[in-house]
Amino acid sequence: MTSENTLPIDIRRIMEMIPHRYPLLMVDRILELVPGERALSLKNITMNEPQFEGHFPGFPVMPGVLIIESMAQTAAIVVVEALGKEAEGKVVYFMTIDEARFRRPVVPGDSMHVHVEKVRSKGPVWKFRGVATVEGKTCAEATFSAMITDKSAS
Repeated sequence: MTSENTLPIDIRRIMEMIPHRYPLLMVDRILELVPGERALSLKNITMNEPQFEGHFPGFPVMPGVLIIESMAQTAAIVVVEALGKEAEGKVVYFMTIDEARFRRPVVPGDSMHVHVEKVRSKGPVWKFRGVATVEGKTCAEATFSAMITDKSAS
């Protein structure tokens, strides 16, 4: 990790590292980080998030695709920290999502921890394994790959 980042990494620093913004910023804090290898992030699930208006009325459940997005954003931070300042704000595009499994619902009031670990990397392509947990119980898991682009998000 670069010397400018101490753990935990807060939301302000996260927004410098990746281009995502509300309502699609799915990482609130980085709790553990080994640049280029793995990270643990926190996403606090709150009732005021826009997806709960329609997913589902009377029984709000975090959409699985947003749980996977939280994994990808956590992985993007692992990549940015490995590549340094020149990678900050660049766009990372999904290439594959494999072996996605959803084990239990994530609901408002939950604190979701997202563990990602690099499987391999070659050039701009990185492959990760992610697991999302609430209270130590697995909610979702997936293997995914993404490519960091030279195009800045700005």
